Formats: sequence, C-alpha cells, structure tokens
Amino acid sequence: MVTRSLQSGLLTILGALLLHSQWVCAQSPAAPAAGPEASHWQSVAPGDVGLLTSHLDAIDSDISNGRYGFVDSLMVIRGGKIAYERYYPHDYSAIYAVEARTPGPLVVTSPSGPYNYFNAFWHPYYKDTDLHSMQSVTKSIVSAVIGIAIERGDFPDLDTPVLSFFEKGTVAAVDAQKRSMTLRDLLTMSAGWQWDEDVPYSDPSNTFAVMAKSRDWVQYTLDQPMVRAPGTAFKYNSGATLVLGQIFLQATGIDIEEYTVRHLFEPLGIERYEWKRTPLGLADTQEGLFLSTRDLAKIAWLFREEGVWQGRPVVPAPWVRASLAPSFEVNADGSEGYGYKWWSQAYSHNGEDYVAYLGKGFGGQRPIILPEFDMVIVLTGWNILPDRPFFTASEAIARVLAAVAP
Repeated sequence: MVTRSLQSGLLTILGALLLHSQWVCAQSPAAPAAGPEASHWQSVAPGDVGLLTSHLDAIDSDISNGRYGFVDSLMVIRGGKIAYERYYPHDYSAIYAVEARTPGPLVVTSPSGPYNYFNAFWHPYYKDTDLHSMQSVTKSIVSAVIGIAIERGDFPDLDTPVLSFFEKGTVAAVDAQKRSMTLRDLLTMSAGWQWDEDVPYSDPSNTFAVMAKSRDWVQYTLDQPMVRAPGTAFKYNSGATLVLGQIFLQATGIDIEEYTVRHLFEPLGIERYEWKRTPLGLADTQEGLFLSTRDLAKIAWLFREEGVWQGRPVVPAPWVRASLAPSFEVNADGSEGYGYKWWSQAYSHNGEDYVAYLGKGFGGQRPIILPEFDMVIVLTGWNILPDRPFFTASEAIARVLAAVAP
C-alpha cells in the first residue's frame, strides 16, 4: 500500500508541474474541429432515421433565441448515426466578465485559476477548441473505468472498506459507521458523510465550495463526520468520487487518466481530451474532464449498446446494467434514481411510460440515453448561475421525441 504521506508528496510535485502548464480558452467554437473522430460517426438527414426535421429545427431556433439560456451544443443520435448536430457560440469572456473578477464560491483560486468557473480561459471550453467541460459527467465516465478495472482484476471488490486504503490515524472522526463504509457506498453516493451540495454552487455554504478552498480535497472529504450509516440513503457528494480516484491510484498503481486512455478512450477512438487536477495533482475524478460533444456521444452510445463499441466489448455489460439501474430513489415519487454514478429518470411519451438514463453535469451537460427509441441526446451548456433559463433533460426528451415521425 502506498502511504498517505508519500502519496501526498508525489501528488504535490505532480500538481506543481501540471499547474505550471498553460491552458488557453476564449469563446466557444461554431463547429467541431475536423479530425479522426469524425470518421466514427455517419451523419444522415433526420428523415433517414425517422425524425421530422421541422421539429428539430424548432428546437434549434429556440436555443438560438435564448429560450434555454446558454446551450453550447445539441446532438441527436439514432440508430448509431448523427441525425442532428448544432453548435451555439457564446462569448463567455464577455458574458461572465464581472463574475470572473469577483471573489466568491465559484472563483475558487484566482481569476486566472483552473477553478474559476466564470473565466473563459478555463471554462467551458479548453484552448479555444471544441473540448467542453464535462463537470459531473466526469463521474459517470469514471464509473465506467472502474467497471473495466474490476473485470480486468485491477481494482478490488466493491465491498472493500474505504478505510483499508488509508493509514490508521490519518483520518479524523473515525467511528463504527465510517469503518463500515465501502467502495460501493462511494459509487452510489450513499457514504453517510455530513455533506450538503443541495444548495446552489454559488452559495458559500455548499460543501463542495468549502472543500475546494482546502489544499487536500480527499483528506477534507475523508475527515467529514458521519451522520448516517453508509449504504442506507442517497446524498449527493462530489468528494466521494475524489476519494475513489485516490483509491484507484493506490489500488492499481496507475493514474486513472492513463488507465482511462488505454482502456476506454483508445477503444472508442477518443484522441483529444483534457483532465484537470486537484491542488495536490490528483486527477479530478468528480468534474475534471473536457471532451468534444461527439466523443461524449460515443460514451452515451456505448452505454446504449451495453458496453459494446463497433462490435468490441469495452465496458462489461453487467456493469453497464448495474450502473444504469437505480441503487437508490432520489425523489419521493420514485421518478428519479441513481446507480453507479448514472441517473435514471421516468418519462412518458404517447401515453406510455419509459425510463431514460443520463449523466448530469453542472452548467447543462446531459448525455441522455433513450433505449426504446434507439436514441441518444447530448446537450452541453454553461448555465452556472441559479434562477436562469435551462434546458432540462425532461424538456429535451419531450421535444426530441415529438420529432419522431408517426
């Protein structure tokens, strides 16, 4: 086992090197960069896959007119083909100019730092390309990587206690409940820690905002007191996925970024990405990834196909099914659930009831899987302030399915 102190030292050095590198990002591009990834998707007219162009154009018009705030891209995949793809440029350096210079919960370090969410140098695009911040969709992708690692024998059983990876005496507020916490509890957001991400991220009382001001995000999370038995209730906690990232490094001896490239990105033909780091240099497994819309669509389609990409198994099918199946109900009415860092959401269409599966990322990142309609909808955006227009998954599903030809 790598000791916590040695690991922290190594990560400090790595973090310094990474934070020294330059990131350049201005405003969003009008269209994706041409490159090898384009060959993986065939584009067709909506009518070729049974969709009405007029209905999709109406959505495009509403997005362009600002009905849904700042939407950066919309993509509809049906039958494994791109049926609709639109990009919406916004000058975020002007839109959030005042906020970028104003200290607050979303300006975590300095106006030029990687966790200033208003600074177009960093968010939502990376280096003036089509690589868009995934935010918490990163968690869904990390879950897929963990499933791959378990099947390959590189990652331990989900019932392994979390504290078995950390030296005795290095974690605060240890009690019987914290000792019983397992990897499965981290994966399903049921760790039992005292934590509140239910308030807006612009609220300084949000636990994530407090964590982000600390130097060691993993230690901050581990040290939180317990308020309930692990595995008994859903409570959204971004720190839990950071702890998983630390454990992944210790269990495999490989940085999760490298493992992701080898075992997920390369099989999918994903050649361009970026991954932010925490202050100590750990890959930010809770929100750090940047991908193009097309590559995000690949991951959603991979899950639509139960882990198979172009005939090749990439993520184990049982893991995909367990990831999408709700481990916990999120709403009292049971309309929303949470699995292995993927959400499920009930909806109705033409009098029939269905379930959609999706990732959710701060600002409007939504890869949405509609299995019964052989469809994936992908949205990206940057609506990061509360009480602003927003294109919800429910409305996106309803409007796109209205385009299905009778």
